[in-house]
Amino acid sequence: MSLVVLSTQAELEIFRTGLRGPLQFVPTMGGLHEGHGQLIRRAAQQGPVLVSVFVNPLQFGPTEDFDRYPRALEADRVLAQGSGANALWAPSVDTVYPGGLNSVVSRSAPAALQSHLCGASRPGHFDGVVTVVARLLQLVKPSCLWLGEKDWQQLVILRRLVADLDLNLAVQGVPTLREADGLALSSRNQYLSAADRERAAALPAALRRADQNDPKDSVRRSLSDAGLEVEYVERVDPLSLQPCGSETAISLLAAAVRCGTTRLIDHVFLMTRQPLVAIDGPAGAGKSTVTRAFAERLGLVYLDTGAMYRSVTWLVQQNGVDPLDATSIEALLNALDLQLRSLPGGGQQVLVNGQDVSDAIRSPEVTASVSAVAAHRCVRQALTAQQKAMGAKGGLVAEGRDIGTAVFPDADLKVFLTATVGERARRRALDLEQRGFPVPERSELEAQIAERDHLDSTREEAPLVQAEDAVELVTDGMSIAAVVDALVTEFRSRVAEEAWPTPAG
Repeated sequence: MSLVVLSTQAELEIFRTGLRGPLQFVPTMGGLHEGHGQLIRRAAQQGPVLVSVFVNPLQFGPTEDFDRYPRALEADRVLAQGSGANALWAPSVDTVYPGGLNSVVSRSAPAALQSHLCGASRPGHFDGVVTVVARLLQLVKPSCLWLGEKDWQQLVILRRLVADLDLNLAVQGVPTLREADGLALSSRNQYLSAADRERAAALPAALRRADQNDPKDSVRRSLSDAGLEVEYVERVDPLSLQPCGSETAISLLAAAVRCGTTRLIDHVFLMTRQPLVAIDGPAGAGKSTVTRAFAERLGLVYLDTGAMYRSVTWLVQQNGVDPLDATSIEALLNALDLQLRSLPGGGQQVLVNGQDVSDAIRSPEVTASVSAVAAHRCVRQALTAQQKAMGAKGGLVAEGRDIGTAVFPDADLKVFLTATVGERARRRALDLEQRGFPVPERSELEAQIAERDHLDSTREEAPLVQAEDAVELVTDGMSIAAVVDALVTEFRSRVAEEAWPTPAG
């Protein structure tokens, strides 16, 4: 495949008109290396790829290396073509900023996102980054923006830019590529002398060996002992970029150093447990379907808490117990053996005292009584304890109607998945029909769902409410695939690929 080299906006427009498939955009400042190659190869799996090469003067400080930043367009062209790019766009400053630098309408990165890490030591840098990327996106109009996780702070800030601009654009992060000794690939590595290159390997080594009890100080000591000038070592929350400690289950430990005259950055993710996702929401919002698919996509264990409450309700009915009789229900719980088993293809088997009840718990009779049974303190305490035990090590996604508030308030991602009553009634009718159950009138279904919402939200024990830090996702008009994609996007804004890789295939 031949690669087209573009320089003007007119050439870019001609390239865009001939596209077949969604345009993938990899913005760079040139000096391409295999880290960029990995970005391009990943992007090329999704559609035609445009790589831009533009050394943006707005993101360099007065004493920084703008004039000597690597510029080797022919070498960039060769690497981009070899990695599968369709076009390389190398615009001039006048093309990107037609009125000149003095007339640029600049943007500001959110203050909270640049108050630590590189933002604190390079004032104005990220303002220049968001200004140029906003302009490039305006010109390129891609379907997906591809960025490396190496500069995690930049990735977080640009994700916020895309969200704030309300662009219909995906942002995809790609793990850091490293040399054999662990040094992250960077265009600036070519500045390093042979002696500096050897010392630079101390940066990733110090981060990898960080003392879990005192990571910042231990890394700082290791870097200083290696003869590196430490600019910062900070531990922050991956989403807010604010300082945190071990109370944050997944945190970013980042450092910047001077090795000779070269500034290097790197990071590791510290994990006290594997990722934990909690998906709350009212009945009939499609939580089970999308959670199961989401868990399979990311290699997480699926915990269907709704099935657990339905199982207890089924057991209550099988024993002829009044759903309002807490004392009798508590007696049943003492002998309950409830098991959830994952099946090939993402399905789940539910066993109550050894009996497979996977289909039986979805009956209209169980649905009608589950809210009443679930409202009992004894039921919620018993099942919540079991769920917390399952989630202690993380590595799972759990869904229910109080999972992010009562069960896993420390989940790394909380989503409140909902839909209008009318949409949930439509889905319920379809589900009943597919399972061979009688389908009531739509108005009756809507009344049942509204009443269940009321019961769930007003019960005394763990009522249905949206957690303050939950992301609300209204799924009306969205396909299952679109909802899963939205969940993956939210997950990746908090949990990097290099911390929890997406399973192959």
